[in-house]
Amino acid sequence: MNVAMIGLGKMGINLCENLIRNNNQVVAFDLNENARQEAEKLGAKSVASLEEVVIALRKPRIVWVMLPAGKPTNETIDRLSKLLDKDDIVIDGGNSFYKDSLKHNQILKAQGIKFFDCGTSGGKSGANQNGNFMIGGDDYQTFQYIEPIFKGIAMKDGYLYTGKAGSGHYLKMVHNGIEYGMMEAIAEGFDVLEHSQFKYDNEAVAKVWSNGSVIRGWLMELAEDAFSKDSDLENIKGIMHSSGEGQWTLDEALKLQVPTPVIGMSLMMRYRSLEDDTFTGKVVSALRNEFGGHAIDKTK
Repeated sequence: MNVAMIGLGKMGINLCENLIRNNNQVVAFDLNENARQEAEKLGAKSVASLEEVVIALRKPRIVWVMLPAGKPTNETIDRLSKLLDKDDIVIDGGNSFYKDSLKHNQILKAQGIKFFDCGTSGGKSGANQNGNFMIGGDDYQTFQYIEPIFKGIAMKDGYLYTGKAGSGHYLKMVHNGIEYGMMEAIAEGFDVLEHSQFKYDNEAVAKVWSNGSVIRGWLMELAEDAFSKDSDLENIKGIMHSSGEGQWTLDEALKLQVPTPVIGMSLMMRYRSLEDDTFTGKVVSALRNEFGGHAIDKTK
């Protein structure tokens, strides 16, 4: 299919490569010229404006927005509502708040443009190959039209049509809340080991826990990778940044009166990490960098 990728950051550029590998023709746009050149090297056709995106695509146009949540995404979707035609399709694959997605759906629906909110998981490697996608949108028939895109770039059973608009980003929001709690538990466990009377090889511990144990999984494999580079994470400050999804999940849980103590405490621990250094913070910071390329604060 003919798809435009708007935003060529860590996730967008990897999605470009994944789409191209799966026989899609990609039109790539980013304000950064170097990012556009990188997309061209992968085989995409780069353009220098949203207006050129619209010209370059065949109808019905499929425009995938992969920008930071909030103002960048909001402004881009508002502009697309004025540039695209009836029956064109917009996919928001970023981490937008689901209530923003509901607004985007209304803005685009007023112009006859189809909107899909797509929660994207799996980090950079998932964006590049065997990704995970949670896709909401009011028009199931249109989803069936774009479904081959997801079938090609997702892991087997790694995409789900979740129903009406907003439901994809809502599901991703809760997914990220769970992610907070899982990373916090892993990090706290290593913190106990760090303070114990025994001297453990953290990389070896993560490796054995990754092979056959009840707590095996990708996050543990990423912990092994992180410890292989810095056995005691001495070069990383234990500052755990958060981009909002954990708070959104907690806010929603409080509104619905659903107890989520693990997610709530994991969010509080991220806030605490901003005050002073902890080994727990080091582990979560390392994990976020491993799977998503998120920024880490290095020690001097």
